[in-house]
Amino acid sequence: MTAAPARTDALIEELRARFDNRLSTAAAVREQHGRDESYHRAMPPDAVVFAQSTEDVRDIVLICRKHNAPIIPFGSGTSLEGQVAALKGGVCIDLSQMNRIVAVNSQDLDCTVEPGVTRKQLNEHLRDQGLFFPIDPGANASIGGMTATRASGTNAVRYGTMRENVLALTVVLADGRVIRTSKRARKSSAGYDLTRLFVGSEGTLGVITDITLRLYGIPEAISSAVCSFPTLDDAVQAVIVTIQSGMPVARIELLDDVMLDAINKYSKTSFRVAPTLFLEFHGSERAVAEQAEAVQGIAKDFGGTDFAWTAKPEDRTKMWQARHDAAYAAMAMRPNGKIWPTDVCVPISRLAECIAETKRDLDGSFLMAPIVGHVGDGNFHLAFVLDPSKPEELKEAERLNERLVMRALAMDGTSTGEHGIGYGKLDFLVAEHGEAVSVMRAVKMALDPDNLMNPGKVVRI
Repeated sequence: MTAAPARTDALIEELRARFDNRLSTAAAVREQHGRDESYHRAMPPDAVVFAQSTEDVRDIVLICRKHNAPIIPFGSGTSLEGQVAALKGGVCIDLSQMNRIVAVNSQDLDCTVEPGVTRKQLNEHLRDQGLFFPIDPGANASIGGMTATRASGTNAVRYGTMRENVLALTVVLADGRVIRTSKRARKSSAGYDLTRLFVGSEGTLGVITDITLRLYGIPEAISSAVCSFPTLDDAVQAVIVTIQSGMPVARIELLDDVMLDAINKYSKTSFRVAPTLFLEFHGSERAVAEQAEAVQGIAKDFGGTDFAWTAKPEDRTKMWQARHDAAYAAMAMRPNGKIWPTDVCVPISRLAECIAETKRDLDGSFLMAPIVGHVGDGNFHLAFVLDPSKPEELKEAERLNERLVMRALAMDGTSTGEHGIGYGKLDFLVAEHGEAVSVMRAVKMALDPDNLMNPGKVVRI
């Protein structure tokens, strides 16, 4: 680890004069803020500033602009495509201390939070009011980071992604302007939809400093189920029929036999080691029972067995925690293992074909890569378990990942359903969007002509 470059001395001196002990140039702090939970190597910023308000963020942006220094927002560091890496040095704005729940409007089913609020913190605050926020990417991610990466998760099949659940944003732009993208009204025809522009922008257009979100009433009844299948294709076909039948299932998660075995060992569970679906049903007592019965019938048509469901909160919590720990279970498959996580999303009618071809690729490879996915909306993940110090393993993961992404694109899918582009999937954006990338680049340059906002991510300048 080297010290911050001498050319940043004036920048750091000015930041320190404004923020004092909320600025750090310590090597360990910079290293922590230059990495996420992926295999990508750490690329630390020159300094980290801990913001506590929109005004703080505005001042940091103005100082960085004066010194032509890159700006990288940081939430909780759980991104997966290198979104927080300081590719060109600069200043990391740590937003974790901006963690106030500003307002909860229970009658309107919405709330406004600062970006450092985590999804678990928000739901703990809402529980006593009979409300919850459904977007659940697994990690206890910050709401700001979830917004910036257009996060999704296990509940997306019923409740959608961050795109559908963000109503309005406050954003600090590259020139220091502070804008509000919308009001709290549930719909509007007034002007361009700036909210959707910043949702998924990964910090490349501005720094998000508060978020207004849709909320939902906690269902009267919730039950979860587990069902195993003879083959991966049987499990996927059961999902397709369930979705095409219009079943209002809240969650449908697919785990292959490799993933189930890893989860059993890591989480001390005893699921049958076979292609498996985890499901959850929300609604009234009667509706939940009817949904479970109907889906059980579909599962049986495809060889589904051991269909077991429970409404006990402690059993549901144990089951979904095991699912959320899948990444850590994958890493534990190999001593000192790291994971290269990747994801794609395809139309539901092509899901079985896409997964089957992917599984054939994996069967012919020397790398381990369990499959897990939010298959109710056509999204699934691979976690290549590898040693990043071995070039042959990185090369094989790169080969398999490229085949996976190009296969999804050929099926009219996307290179990433929820992880985002960062710099890890930058090369696939043109393949997916073609000439539309030039429009994205034009938007970037209009809002950030000096390319200071998280440079090197999403689009190349």
